[in-house]
Amino acid sequence: MFNMNDCKHVSTPLAAHFKLSSYLCPDSMEDVEYMSHVPYANVIGSLMYAMICTRLDLAYVVSMVS
Repeated sequence: MFNMNDCKHVSTPLAAHFKLSSYLCPDSMEDVEYMSHVPYANVIGSLMYAMICTRLDLAYVVSMVS
């Protein structure tokens, strides 16, 4: 659904070295255009569903990305 078939898995949902900040926001118009096609709300909703139904360890990750 989200074209993540080739993603690498990790043992923890969000590794300690990943830091999210406003500096990661798209700068160029190409990046803004690309991100406008990402189904962000659907991704967050799917993560929340997985968190509530099966994986409570995803709570921290869902709170970070939402």
